[in-house]
Amino acid sequence: MAQRTRPLSPHVLNYRFPFVALLSISHRVTGIALSIGTVLLVYWLASAAYGPAAYERASHVLGSPIGLLVLFVFSFCLFYHLSNGIRHLFWDVGLGFELPTAVKSGRAVVVAAVGLTVLTWAIALF
Repeated sequence: MAQRTRPLSPHVLNYRFPFVALLSISHRVTGIALSIGTVLLVYWLASAAYGPAAYERASHVLGSPIGLLVLFVFSFCLFYHLSNGIRHLFWDVGLGFELPTAVKSGRAVVVAAVGLTVLTWAIALF
């Protein structure tokens, strides 16, 4: 039996995802994170409805270092998903599909998400 030499697919470690693909995947991930993180909002609202003791407990949990980290990540996911959603609205009308434009708008989305998150937390903490 003759052995055929076939080209091999690139190894996973040698392949680099395109930037636009990473943004698309992260848009889906942040959407899922926002869906799960909404439980925090429900927890906080329900604690306010159950009275001062429950609200104080919720404030203690969400005000802890881990709680603040979770809220920080949640707010980043919110701003990233919002910014990328606006980008998708431009795509819906047929604008920005060229690769250089898609990369530039993707960078703008990341910068906007980071900037809005930092600005929001700076206003909230100071």
